[in-house]
Amino acid sequence: MAHDILRRLVANSMAALDDGVYDVDAYSSAAGSLSRSGYSLAGRIRTAPHAAVISEIKFSSPSEGRLRTVSNPATIAAAMVRGGAVGLSVLTQPYLFGGSPEYFAKVRQAVDVPMLMKDIIVDRRQIDAASRIGADYILLIQSVFGSGACTGQTADGLAEYARRQGLGVLLEVHTAQEYEEAAASKADIIGINNRNLDTLAVSTDVTRDILQSARRGAGDGGGDGDGDGRVTISESGIASADDIRRVRGHGADGFLVGSSIMKSHNIEEAVRGMVNAY
Repeated sequence: MAHDILRRLVANSMAALDDGVYDVDAYSSAAGSLSRSGYSLAGRIRTAPHAAVISEIKFSSPSEGRLRTVSNPATIAAAMVRGGAVGLSVLTQPYLFGGSPEYFAKVRQAVDVPMLMKDIIVDRRQIDAASRIGADYILLIQSVFGSGACTGQTADGLAEYARRQGLGVLLEVHTAQEYEEAAASKADIIGINNRNLDTLAVSTDVTRDILQSARRGAGDGGGDGDGDGRVTISESGIASADDIRRVRGHGADGFLVGSSIMKSHNIEEAVRGMVNAY
């Protein structure tokens, strides 16, 4: 049935809220909240001399199960930064993704790069947690709010709440219509997820098709085709330097890469190989 997987992801976030996963005072420094990097992820993507890779720390995924034996996320993060990642995405959703706000806090204390809290965000309490553990950006998923899977909240409302706390917003889309909606929003970065969250099918052609549609719309006077000049990144299904070059050719400014890096025996070299794709 349509939206079953998406609804399960939302239900997992609600369960995590009920279980106290986002009660993060224990992970904060003695002085209170952990400090952010102070860097703009969008700015780093724009000025990257090579491929702007955001490397993701996650130990499991709904589509592939266990990706890597759980180990010190700070050590993994340091290897990713040495490899040249412009920023890091860290999963904080425990169910299906093996994430944790505690992992995020450990990484925040270990590296000084912009960090994205990656989660199925459905509630302000998750944004409060992001602020306290030193996130620079949060992820919001357009389909969570447009599908009816999450009631009582809107992407715009949660984005505004995040901005009031000094957090940037990466708004994730999967269709041309969602991209148009994101382009009309105040999101700092637009992310095109190549994975269909209803079926978990993935294809980098999604990025191609959405950006081609946006360019056609711009030609018809329907917009500028690039989210008002905002950074657009491509997410999911990127496993090699060839993939990065292909998706860059479609018009993506940056690339979020998780599973293929986390499965690598040498994380630093895996990141470096993608960063040096062009």
